Amino acid sequence: MLRQLFRKELTLELRRKAVISGIALYLCSTVFICYLTFSLRQNQITPLVWSALFWVTILFSVINTVAKSFLGEKKGREMYYYSIASPTAILLSKMGYNFLLITLLSFSGWLLFVLFLNNPLADTTLFAATLVLTALGFSTSLTLLSALAAKANHSNILMAVLSFPVVISVLLIAIKVTKNCIDGLDRSVSYPELLTLLAINCLVAAVSYLLFPYIWRS
Repeated sequence: MLRQLFRKELTLELRRKAVISGIALYLCSTVFICYLTFSLRQNQITPLVWSALFWVTILFSVINTVAKSFLGEKKGREMYYYSIASPTAILLSKMGYNFLLITLLSFSGWLLFVLFLNNPLADTTLFAATLVLTALGFSTSLTLLSALAAKANHSNILMAVLSFPVVISVLLIAIKVTKNCIDGLDRSVSYPELLTLLAINCLVAAVSYLLFPYIWRS
């Protein structure tokens, strides 16, 4: 059942080409605006500015992407899923799909930043691992928040308000590791942050696993 639900998420996303096009347009236009802004003044985009721009772009792209996980589901479709699948299977399929989508979005954003705004990273392998762990953290936390927001009125506003304090801890760790990647420090310096990020991901996933059945049945 989990595989079928994941395939359903992928199929629906491919059918909604306007959503994919909107995400791609937002990402490309943001990077291009940054390029136009800093190309007018040489040497203004320092490595730390590059890091800040990158993570701000990825953060808002991710929130706009994952917010539709449950907000886009119709009431009748929710009842149908409730009758054929367990809440755990629905949650894991949503998390898995969101993780895949956020990972692709993050690496696409990285590629665009490298093409338009250079690449200040000294350790690209560590940065790639950071992107994967950060994508996992965003997918586990924002998927549950999307389910919570879908049960309330003004759900889009609630999603934006709830998501910021939850993802800020993940984002701060990612920014710190990114700085280490830019400075070219030994990888062992970043291991504590990566382990902390992995622990946060596991904790949020466990909480989501326990709470989601109650949210889904409410």
